[in-house]
Amino acid sequence: MVATAAERAPATGAIPTERFSAATAHEAAGRIGALPARIRPAYDGAEIYGPAYPVLCPVGDNLWLHRAVAEASPGDVLVVQTTAGAEYGYWGEILSEAARARGLGGLVLDGGVRDVGALAHVGFPVFSSSICINGTIKDPDAPGRLGGPIRLGAHRIARGDVIVGDVDGVVVIPRDRWPEVQKASREREEKEAAIIAQIRSGASTLDLYSLPR
Repeated sequence: MVATAAERAPATGAIPTERFSAATAHEAAGRIGALPARIRPAYDGAEIYGPAYPVLCPVGDNLWLHRAVAEASPGDVLVVQTTAGAEYGYWGEILSEAARARGLGGLVLDGGVRDVGALAHVGFPVFSSSICINGTIKDPDAPGRLGGPIRLGAHRIARGDVIVGDVDGVVVIPRDRWPEVQKASREREEKEAAIIAQIRSGASTLDLYSLPR
């Protein structure tokens, strides 16, 4: 099942224009949006920043990922829900090369990936919940979905929600909240820079944060 035109429409106004860390975006949004801690960068240095393109995959089958790479728009981050998918390698070097060639923004997969050494060489940002060598099938009749809402952990993810991922993990911010979160993130970074300057000058965190002694 492919998404409707409305579900696939570009997320106007939600494309990030400034980069912030995942932790900063999470805090600035009111401590929301942290995806399950099991979802980690597949290799050192991977970072993701862009609008979500949700994908629903059947267990042990990656045909819908091939379809997603073909259908998604440049800059889109593929965000993939599987069920009991940790013991399959849904994504590897070939799909990373294909996604990079199409200009996609990255992959967030609640499931396994493989070819990790090659993934780092390709440089396409990949986040996953496991590393697994087990291969997948490609059943043309297996149910799946492109562009429609999915769930990762406690979070519903819709087309165009903003995805921020780095070494600390991955955060999803609803697209309609991104402008305010972007502003709050900027203010938070400025405030933290001032606090760090005071700490380096000898100030105590107990005093700076008015914490009880």
